[in-house]
Amino acid sequence: MADENDNIDEGEEASSPEEQALADEWAAALSEAGDAGQDDIDAMLAASNSAPSVPRAPMEEFGSAPKNNLPVNLDGPNLDVILDIPVSISMEVGNTDITIRNLLQLNQGSVIELDRLAGEPLDVLVNGTLIAHGEVVVVNEKFGIRLTDVISPSERIKKLR
Repeated sequence: MADENDNIDEGEEASSPEEQALADEWAAALSEAGDAGQDDIDAMLAASNSAPSVPRAPMEEFGSAPKNNLPVNLDGPNLDVILDIPVSISMEVGNTDITIRNLLQLNQGSVIELDRLAGEPLDVLVNGTLIAHGEVVVVNEKFGIRLTDVISPSERIKKLR
């Protein structure tokens, strides 16, 4: 292999000293790699075979019962772990689609017509998912909403899919 690299055509000379130095380095590396004998390879294999092996973990049989001794809850999932997660709740009066041109022309006093009629119930959204409909009320000089129709959990799950 080293002989193949040494037999460069006489007409093919390196165009620069850097390329010649690089070619010499490659030739030296290839000649060193060619010197590694089968005895060295056999010695490395023997050393790896005689090294202490890592004990194998026992595998459970497919279909066997799990071997952990944790109590099994047959009542369903434990919801206590998610009860303190904060969610965002919002009320949607209505919506509409407008062009960017019209959006840029909006200023103070502009009126945007929505797709809902006055008196129609608002949508109650939790993290963007519709869960109920309701009407606006005033509680202690603040706006609130009275739920008039709550969507069943099964319907909410269907909307997520």
